[in-house]
Amino acid sequence: MTIRLMLVDDQVLLRTGFRMVLAAQPDMEVVAEAGDGVEALQVLRSTPVDVVLMDVRMPKLDGVETTRRICSEPGAPRVLILTTFDLDEYAFSGLKAGASGFMLKDVPPHELLAAIRAVHSGDAVVAPSTTRRLLDRFSSMLPSGATGQPQHKALDRLTDREREVMLLVAQGLSNGEIAARLVLSEATVKTHVGRILTKLELRDRVQVVVLAYETGLVRAGGGARP
Repeated sequence: MTIRLMLVDDQVLLRTGFRMVLAAQPDMEVVAEAGDGVEALQVLRSTPVDVVLMDVRMPKLDGVETTRRICSEPGAPRVLILTTFDLDEYAFSGLKAGASGFMLKDVPPHELLAAIRAVHSGDAVVAPSTTRRLLDRFSSMLPSGATGQPQHKALDRLTDREREVMLLVAQGLSNGEIAARLVLSEATVKTHVGRILTKLELRDRVQVVVLAYETGLVRAGGGARP
């Protein structure tokens, strides 16, 4: 299956560079481009896309708001935020808006390609440890209620094991690492993660991380609350 991609970035040279890398892949095709969020939304109305590579700082409509609008639509493509070290603060907002992950713009090509394939397959979290560090760094952006007891009522629907798995996901562990920690098979961990997503009505593992921080299940610094 060919992954249909859209590049959204106001810098033409960056889009050209990404297009050259992506066009060389037998399973990927760049089917659309846009220089800002407004144009991206217009193009998406008539062009089927699987994964959007989204810049954050753009004229007219920034990448965070564009991501929010894209992800609010049924059957929406997955969004992979592309940011720089100077713009890391936007990544957290992008994840909350529904992005399936984020990468730095200077990421090695093989890592970008792997991230696109992961997002397309539904894995969502490209680099859990990176996600955790970013959320730790910008934990001050979380609402004040994040320092209290969990307020998300659906958390009560989780079994003890599911809550345990959720905490480890939120701390940045992969399925394999969780399996080793809890002495379970990876298949069992994957099943638990799927049930967690269903019960909490979350789209992917990234949103599990965000929710865990917002509700106070995980402290800044990656540790679970007692």
